[in-house]
Amino acid sequence: MSDQPPIIIKKVVAHGGHHGGAWKVAYADFVTAMMSLFIVLWLMSTTSKFTQEAIGGYFRDPNGSAKTRGTTKQGVAENIPKKQDLTQLKTALMKSIQNIDALKKLNKQIEITITDEGLRIELIEDKKGTFFETGSPKPTPILVELLKVLSEQLGKIPNKISVEGHTDAMPYSSSAGYGNWELSADRANMARHLMQQSGVGPNQIAQVRGFADQNLRKPLQPFDASNRRISLIVQYLDMSKLSGIVAPASQDAAAPAILNDGKPTAGKPADVVAPGSKGAPAAKPAPGSPASKP
Repeated sequence: MSDQPPIIIKKVVAHGGHHGGAWKVAYADFVTAMMSLFIVLWLMSTTSKFTQEAIGGYFRDPNGSAKTRGTTKQGVAENIPKKQDLTQLKTALMKSIQNIDALKKLNKQIEITITDEGLRIELIEDKKGTFFETGSPKPTPILVELLKVLSEQLGKIPNKISVEGHTDAMPYSSSAGYGNWELSADRANMARHLMQQSGVGPNQIAQVRGFADQNLRKPLQPFDASNRRISLIVQYLDMSKLSGIVAPASQDAAAPAILNDGKPTAGKPADVVAPGSKGAPAAKPAPGSPASKP
């Protein structure tokens, strides 16, 4: 028996052979993503701004529920309405009012604001009744002069105009069926009549609406005189459908800003047809002068 220790042979098995194909799938996904990225970057750099917005809209909202979507079935990007900039018109109106000495003192009773509806012009009454005689749709000379100045500017543009009449919550002191609804509608219709006499086109007035006391300017003060007002809304044009618009004659950006810029109270109009408009009989005021209705 030999004293030599036994020889132990160890076999090392190498694992450098086949690894499977999972890495190929991951690499293919990576290459596809990179190719898509470069295609999008190329499109964004070579196409129009409108197409860029459509592409961006798709990636922000792939389901297509946003305003800016992808393409239609014909492959043409959808038409996205673009609101008109009414800033120049607002400036021109403010300057026109400032140029009339008799109208300068009305700076607290005229508000011109740009809203979601368009350019809203509010003619706000005071306790004495600046624009209409007490309890009547009969205009005062200052309203006639003011609407003449505004109409000269508004008649130069193609925008449609809505006219609204508002009263406060004071009950009309008459039992002859003439109340706040009739008064607000009659005053709005009178404003329409004066505007069309002073330069606004015959088809430019889109609506004449009477709100009575349903859209108060100061809801917490329903009897406040400022709730009695006439609102003129110059509606937006869809700029994507027009090649250009007629601009007001005066666009001097240096016109002094004498008017307030507060946002009017939003409200839903009542279904009232202005007396004297087509399809509606003219309302007759109650006999006598109301004692408590301004």
